[in-house]
Order: sequence, then C-alpha cells, then structure tokens
Amino acid sequence: MEVIGKIKLIGETQTFGSNGFRKREVVVTTDEQYPQMIMIEFVQDKCDLLNSYAVGQDVKVSINLRGREWINPEGVAKYFNSVQGWRIEGLSQAAASTPPAEQFAPAPDLTANEPDDLPF
Repeated sequence: MEVIGKIKLIGETQTFGSNGFRKREVVVTTDEQYPQMIMIEFVQDKCDLLNSYAVGQDVKVSINLRGREWINPEGVAKYFNSVQGWRIEGLSQAAASTPPAEQFAPAPDLTANEPDDLPF
C-alpha cells in the first residue's frame, strides 16, 4: 500500500530497551477532499531513510499495516494497529501535477474533396 502527500512532521529517532530498538515517525498529510494526517513509523535501519527528506516535501510512502494482540494483567485482550513504512520517494512538482493532455493533429478537411451527395 502507499500513502501520497506532503510531509507535515518528521520526528527524531527514538531508541528503546537494552537491545537498541529504533523507531522514527513521520506525519504525511494527504491531498484529497478531506485531507488525512497519517502517522507512519519507520523502524530499525529504515529510520535512516527519512534523513534526506524535509517538512513540506511531497512524497510517496510504501507502507504495511501491522496489528498485534496484548493481554492485560486482568486477562482482557487488547488490539493495536500501526502503519509501518519501508520505502519513501520524493515527488517532484511536475510528477505530482496532472500530466498534460495529449495533443492530436487536426483532422483533414473532408468537405473540400468530397461531393455533396446527401439526399437532404
């Protein structure tokens, strides 16, 4: 799946636990009738992919949806979802806009060489 939009926020890389798990979040605002602000997390070595991007830049982010179950101390199951990025590409303004309409050669003037043989 992909999310296309403009970068609203790029977070700092966070490190968790003794094994050094890394996570970095980016918020992308979609360009549609009702814009959505989608928070996407990049983990481990994918955190570095965000280094060459800036707030305000148009991007296309390849994502996976992740879900997990957690059982609380009372034995009740809770479910959590996350949007995890694995690739990000910058979009140039020319590529983001609609392509120009295809140009066609004008049709030849058929009335000059054709006789008017219609009965009406």
